[in-house]
Amino acid sequence: MTALSSLDLLKDLEDATRRAAEHLVSLQAPAGWWKGELRTNVTMDAEDLLLRQFLGILHEDELEQSARWIRSQQRSDGTWATYPGGPGNLSVTVEAYVALKLAGDDIHAPHMCRARDFVLESGGLEATRVFTRIWLALFGEWSWNDLPAMPPELVLLPSWVPLNVYDWACWARQTVVPITVVASLRPVRPLPFALAELRVGRRRRRRPTRRGVVPTAFSVLDRALRMYDKSPVKPGRELAFRRAAEWILARQESDGGWGGIQPPWVYSILALHLLGYSLDHPSLAGAIVGLEGFLVREQTPDGPIRRLEACQSPVWDTCLALTALLDAGYPGHDPAVSQAAEWLLGEEIRVPGDWTTRRRLEPAGWAFEFANDLYPDVDDTAEVVLALRRISDDLVPGVADSVRRGILWTVGMQSKDGGWGAFDADNTRRLIEQLPFCDFGAVIDPPSADVTAHVVEMLAACGLTKTREARRGIRWLLNAQETDGSWFGRWGANYVYGTGAVVPALLAAGMPSDSLPIRRAVRWLRQHQNADGGWGEDLRSYEDPAWAGCGASTPSQTAWALLALIAVDPDSEAVGRGIAWLVDNQRADGGWDEQHYTGTGFPGDFYISYEMYRFVFPISALGRYLSAVGGATDVRKVATAR
Repeated sequence: MTALSSLDLLKDLEDATRRAAEHLVSLQAPAGWWKGELRTNVTMDAEDLLLRQFLGILHEDELEQSARWIRSQQRSDGTWATYPGGPGNLSVTVEAYVALKLAGDDIHAPHMCRARDFVLESGGLEATRVFTRIWLALFGEWSWNDLPAMPPELVLLPSWVPLNVYDWACWARQTVVPITVVASLRPVRPLPFALAELRVGRRRRRRPTRRGVVPTAFSVLDRALRMYDKSPVKPGRELAFRRAAEWILARQESDGGWGGIQPPWVYSILALHLLGYSLDHPSLAGAIVGLEGFLVREQTPDGPIRRLEACQSPVWDTCLALTALLDAGYPGHDPAVSQAAEWLLGEEIRVPGDWTTRRRLEPAGWAFEFANDLYPDVDDTAEVVLALRRISDDLVPGVADSVRRGILWTVGMQSKDGGWGAFDADNTRRLIEQLPFCDFGAVIDPPSADVTAHVVEMLAACGLTKTREARRGIRWLLNAQETDGSWFGRWGANYVYGTGAVVPALLAAGMPSDSLPIRRAVRWLRQHQNADGGWGEDLRSYEDPAWAGCGASTPSQTAWALLALIAVDPDSEAVGRGIAWLVDNQRADGGWDEQHYTGTGFPGDFYISYEMYRFVFPISALGRYLSAVGGATDVRKVATAR
């Protein structure tokens, strides 16, 4: 199947694009935004139940509904994974097992036996991650003495001192500050059962001993902190607790949460509660009620289920949806377009946040979530600006000023090496990665190819290619290209995402399509096109290079590859086959199905399924292809024109 032979020339393609765009519009909220469900793994649900159990507010119906969901996600081998199709994960399986045991599941039932067998074969409770062992310690199933030292005095360190809280990525610092409080207070509230059947009886293996001054210093520091914890006199501890509480409360958002993500939300609730805040205190009451907004409830043949989103992505979903409609030819005055633009204008952040620790800029930018005023991010801001710059200020007043501020803020967040990280500038001190309790995913936020590419593309679209910042960003991208011609994808899976972002950015910035970096990237994409015409990349590529660019075809990943190749040569056979795959796999309602996760939270540890990806990126690919080959400029008119 080549080029347009299966598409009946442009007719089928125009129809496919129109139906896809109409389906996308049908998903828009009356206020103008889009929000697809964000799925991760069942630790979100298990920890929600454990939190409520610890606080004494767990209701039987909540337990039953969440347990039903957790059971439904268990695989035939008895395990739970961090993403569908991935390998069984020990910590996820342990937390799911504990939640189901809390729900009353018989440990001799076949599904519990299979889970337990996997846990024991994988090293038992003793081999789980730090986060899991903290939950076990909260219920007396692990000794606080056997956890790494986590001193709350970290919050007292000024920003220029190594290991201060601003050396952590924003998602990590919001989690670590409350965790240090919890780990220092060492509460124990036993479960109505023990977990002896999950122990192998061997001491946990410590991290392999590293040689050198830094590992030795951290080993000495850990021992010193343990001695300090045991001392009856702890100068600074009470002050640290007060500062930590103030720090946590100052960062609570209007929806009751912290940063719009689950880990800091849960641990902040625990920390404040343990510091003496009652559950009816406005901050805690608001936090617990706010979690309800992150719950997804469904009726299934087995009964109602309840699951918790780790985060919500309305700003990200909306700016990508707006771009998709504009790529499909929707004009600025279309209600779906103008309402989305107006809603995005209202989400611009105009207050300072943690990013001011390293940058003094006029507050601006956009965050990922509904309520996250303290943590705008570069990626969202770049994509919002790319969408809003295509809307006339006459149609949506205020767009021009908002775009100007977004550009200035983004440019000001450039790191010293020329690239852009997601939330902070120069968040690159790797020293904290040596801390004994850093085994829970990415803890710093260095520049990445995908974020830097989106900024470079934004600067090019706004006529700022010749600026020093743009040139430095381009140089960073060229230096970051892999030896095989691809780019690593930090926030999407993986090399297909990175390469699909960088190629259009470099071309928009004026790099010739026949330049060596572009030719190498195109060759890599063509080499990794599947036999069916699509593209896919398994999340195992983050840990096993053999999987780079390899996996079952998905709508979002096929679209990412096409966005790069269309920008280079829309008439190529690879593009035609990819477009044919999208059209052939489109649902009758205009959407697409996507079972595989293609989003990334922490490479190697935490993955995401963005529901909207399977809609917005294919529409952009189809729309840009139509524009390149002379198709309809406004797909809404296709049906009436016939």
